[in-house]
Formats: sequence, structure tokens, C-alpha cells
Amino acid sequence: MSGDLQSRLDAVVGETYRIERELGGGGMSRVFLAEEIELERKVVIKVLPPEMGAGVNQDRFRREVLLAAKLQHSHIVPLLTAGAAGDILYYIMPFIEGESLRAKLAREGELPVPEAVRILREVTDALSYAHDRGIVHRDIKPDNVMISSGHALVTDFGVAKAVTESTGGQSLTSMGMALGTPAYMAPEQASGDPHIDHRADLYAMGAMAFEMLTGQPPFTAASPQAMLAAQVTQAPASVSSIRAAVPHGLETVVMRCLEKRAADRWQKATEILPHLDAVLSGSGSLSPTSATVAVSSGTQAALQRSRPGRVAAMSLGGAVVVLAAVYGIVQLAGLPDWVFFGAMALLVIGLPIMLITGRHERERALTRAQTGYVATPTGLERHFTWRKVLFGGTMAFAGLGIAAGGFMALRAAGIGPFGTLVSSGALSERERIVLAEFENLTSDTTLGSTITELLRISGSTSRSPTCSPCTTLHR
Repeated sequence: MSGDLQSRLDAVVGETYRIERELGGGGMSRVFLAEEIELERKVVIKVLPPEMGAGVNQDRFRREVLLAAKLQHSHIVPLLTAGAAGDILYYIMPFIEGESLRAKLAREGELPVPEAVRILREVTDALSYAHDRGIVHRDIKPDNVMISSGHALVTDFGVAKAVTESTGGQSLTSMGMALGTPAYMAPEQASGDPHIDHRADLYAMGAMAFEMLTGQPPFTAASPQAMLAAQVTQAPASVSSIRAAVPHGLETVVMRCLEKRAADRWQKATEILPHLDAVLSGSGSLSPTSATVAVSSGTQAALQRSRPGRVAAMSLGGAVVVLAAVYGIVQLAGLPDWVFFGAMALLVIGLPIMLITGRHERERALTRAQTGYVATPTGLERHFTWRKVLFGGTMAFAGLGIAAGGFMALRAAGIGPFGTLVSSGALSERERIVLAEFENLTSDTTLGSTITELLRISGSTSRSPTCSPCTTLHR
């Protein structure tokens, strides 16, 4: 199959290029090393899968590639040309001496922090240049970053967009061609949003930076579908939880790139560059912003609300008010006593949860005040927010209310154990009752005494109430 494609490609480009051999590591495309005959220079010819070429508008694909070919930047591998013949769709780039970042990571695992930051800085610079010119990569990953003479160069700029635009708006995912790189796809891209923008590149760059620093991508999964689901629904672990030596400022840059919502990420690649420069110079080792961060009124209010003493006082005060309200409802509505004790138990459980939430909220507010940004909470911490805690408390008391309402309904209907005289409050737990012998008005002279005796025996075996015999009572 490889020889067949190579011979077909040679028939298309043979007058201009001499194909030497096939290279590996092309992802969804096939990569061939060739020599441009006239200029005697090495080039790389990437051929897209034939099934993709069959559904592409070839003229539009070529126009989109040539638009991306206008990018001229020291950290971008330029596109030289593109073409198509039948189902063969190809584009040509200069051959870069070196290796892909993927090969480097496979050999070395996690990279030294200065080297990772330098690579990240050069990729960010390339993205900033392209984004300013309206070109989004859409497939940033280690395979598309070349390392040559210690510098990073981004390849395949504009190719994903060219394929998408030339297929009438179909995404690569809908064509089944993006399953090779779901580990770096932004949530909106993984969910098939047709309106993705340059911020998807920043997410992918964050995932790539995460892998450079920790030796592993933010998510792992058994299948591409599970990986795409993780990108949409799961929060990544913090970089420092895997590699504690990573500077806090660098971790903050990376984790903000990985925010699920595009609006919560960095909005431009140019915003990231000063922070990476600060880390490289050493001034940003502890914080991504060495300058004083202006504290917003919202952050100040959050700090004030989350003071431990204030949280404890408000929680205790609220508990007293709630217990008083529940007690009043129990007395007025004739609810059983366990409703009051249930409310007390919920408040006892809720007090430490409120204190823990206050501590976490204060830590997040302090981080926001110091750095201007706070990462999305992960693990158990993500449950300790005021919104979730108040919602959980509301649901708990709603459950108690539903249980009390169900109890009252069953008692009123006389159904089940809740329909007894004790449950309705007509009799106390240990109250003594008098059992009179039934007057017999039937022809069976033993019926009255038999029923009376059965009730006496039944009452004597009950722990509440107790029965005392009595002389015969007549109506």
C-alpha cells in the first residue's frame, strides 16, 4: 500500500520533486521526504488520507493552504505549496533537520523546566503571530512541533482549517479524522462546536505544556471517545501535584490555558508571553505576575465573607434561627419530634462543612488577590464552594420536609405504622388504657368475651400502651 501511494504521488509531482523515502510520525497523513529538483533542496510532502481527499473541494483547499503559506515567522515552518490530483491531496513544506517534540518526549519524558518554558515561549510566540493574522492552527500537539538546533518550530499551520473549510464546513471529527489527537483538543472542539476560535489553540498548548512538565498528558483514557469525554467533563490534576518543583507562576499559566470555558482561559497568546519571560528570568518563579495585582471589590468581599470568625458566627446564628423556625412548625403543625431532631442533626453536620468551605474560599480569594487568577478546583476541593454547599444544605432540608410531609400524609390516611394512635399523638408512648368488655348483641353468647380477651392478650404483649381490665361497660 505504501509503495502504491508513493508511485501515485510520484506520478503527480515527479516533474518537480524527486521522492526519496517515506518518513514516520505523520499522524493522520503520510509523510514523504523529497528533493526539489530545480533548487536542489530537501522538502517534506504530506499526503492526506485518500478518503479525506475524495470529500474535499480541491480548489478551495489549495486557496486555504496558500493563505496560510503567507505566514513568515522564525518559529513557524512555512507552507510552500499544495495540490491535488484525484483523491491525492498534498501540501509541501521545507525539510527541518531535527526531531519532533513527540520524539523528544518519548525519549526523555518530562523536560527540565527552563527547556520546557523556552519551547513553550517559542510556540506561544508563533501562535501570537498567526492569531493576529486570523489563522488558527486547530491541531497543536507535540507531533506538530519540531525541535531544531534547540529551537521550536510549529508545523502544519492552517492545514486543519483548510480541510474543514474545503469540506463544506464538516469538521475533522465528523469525517473521523481527528481521533489521533483527542488528548489536546479543547472541550468546545471535542464537543463538535463549529465556532471554535484561537482560544482552542491555547488549550491545546496548555495540554502540551502539561505533558512537557509532567511527562504525561492532562488526561488518559482507554479510547478516543473516552478521552474526548474527559476533555469536556473532567478537571485536570494540578501540575504541582505531579511535579512539585514546577514554579507556581508557570503552573498558573498552564492551568489557566486548560480552563474548560474559553472565556476563563487566556484570551490572547500575547497575554502569556510576559509571564513566560518572567519565569525564564527568574522573577516569575513564585507568581505569574511580579507586579502588584489590583484587588477587585468582588475579591475583597470574598475575603471578608470567608473570615473564619465571620463564617462561624453566621453559621451558628443561622442554625439558631432555623431551629427556632423548625420548632415552631413542629408545634403548630403537630409534626413528630424527630423532625426537630433531624433538623438539629443536619445543622451539626453542616457546621464543619461551612467552616471548611470558608477556608477554601478564603484561600482561593487570597490566590486571586495575589496573582489575579485562580485555577478551577479539583478533587474534593471542587465541592467546597458557597454555591454548592448552600445548594446541598437546601436539598438536605428539602428532603427532611418531604419525609415529614409523607409521614403526615400516611398518618392522616391511617396507613402503615404511621397511622396508629401513638403516631397521631392521641396516646403517649406508655399511657395506660382501660379495656372494657364488649357487650354482645348477637346470638353467639361467647363472641363479646372472645373479642375482649383477644384484645387484652394483644395489648398485654405490646410495649405501649398497657391495658388494664375493667368491668363491663354498657352504651
